[in-house]
Amino acid sequence: MSIQSVRVDNRKREWVLETSRGAFSYPFTRCDPEPTPSDRIAKYFIDDELAREAVTYVLESGREGFVHSEMAFDYNREPAYMRDLLLHQLTVDALESLDASRLPKREIMRRLRTSAAQLYRLLDPANYSKSVDSMLELLSVLGCEVELSVRKRTA
Repeated sequence: MSIQSVRVDNRKREWVLETSRGAFSYPFTRCDPEPTPSDRIAKYFIDDELAREAVTYVLESGREGFVHSEMAFDYNREPAYMRDLLLHQLTVDALESLDASRLPKREIMRRLRTSAAQLYRLLDPANYSKSVDSMLELLSVLGCEVELSVRKRTA
């Protein structure tokens, strides 16, 4: 997700990244190196070398750092990003279960009532167009139990 614009809010001590998904803040305290009142941000820019997905900054001391858009999505718990993380984790778990399983892929396809191409799409960690439902079905066929829990976030 490319960054369209960025601004520094020194009063709140945070970055504000504008993307097509909206504006996302990211606090200075999570940056490495951290901008401080004694070592301020001298310059910053949306980095074309990082596909406009990160802001590179230079402090007055000469130290350099960056803030990637995914860092801001994670900090703000952006829903689409969190869904993609869940899909990725389910895919990794499915791949591990497939390796441990003695089921042939043809049997998995038969039980899922799907094609080989669809099975390989489900097993592709880079594919985010699949649904959580289809991943839960695959894990069930592979003999896994998936347990979701809802709890309050800790600070």
